[in-house]
Amino acid sequence: MTSISQGAARRLSQAARVLSEQDPTIFVVAMGSYLGLPITEAKLQTLTVEDINRILSGDDGELPEDYSRDSIKNALRYLWGEQEAQLITPEIETMPVSMQGSPSIKVAVASNNAELLDGHFGSCLRFLIYRVNTEGLYLADIRDASSTQTADDRNTARAELIGDCQLLYVQSIGGPAAAKVVRAGVHPIKFPKPGAARDTLNALQSTLVNPPPWLAKILGKENVLLQRFVEEAEE
Repeated sequence: MTSISQGAARRLSQAARVLSEQDPTIFVVAMGSYLGLPITEAKLQTLTVEDINRILSGDDGELPEDYSRDSIKNALRYLWGEQEAQLITPEIETMPVSMQGSPSIKVAVASNNAELLDGHFGSCLRFLIYRVNTEGLYLADIRDASSTQTADDRNTARAELIGDCQLLYVQSIGGPAAAKVVRAGVHPIKFPKPGAARDTLNALQSTLVNPPPWLAKILGKENVLLQRFVEEAEE
């Protein structure tokens, strides 16, 4: 008998993406030590919030800095098999007529499910790429992040994957990874609690007419980024 069933491996990989930016293998090994081998779906269904807390705490007994009880609950749903049916890839949309001819910004959203903002930068399944302006917003592209898993520097590869965006919306991102995203010309913003991407983007859209200073600087009221997407709109 193998040490882990195929179904259990799938659930563990999905849960690891919700919980941590680290290599999912680390979580699988920790789970094996905690539950004992073989790891099966039946064993995963017995896990509780307290069990995940103990596994994440490790030898030092300290929870990770990006600990989130909501993430724990979401991970448990994967481990129990409740979320597998929700791994939906949304459809790319065409630009609404109302947005045509006006400059827009690109926002990358770290996501694992449908149109949720629920991903950690280093482990999310995909980046949803939205274009947003004062007239509307739409899902312009979806970029599969799996190709970055074998890169020499995964965080740099992921930063390059979204390097044409102005903003990154992410559930969690570590300091070194954030620095690489910034160097790629993208401003990362953390939203620790998972939620609908469009709800968050609607809030951004409402600020574009008179953006706060931090956003005005990023968008380029006096910045080359503004020229970048003005030129794109004219093409």
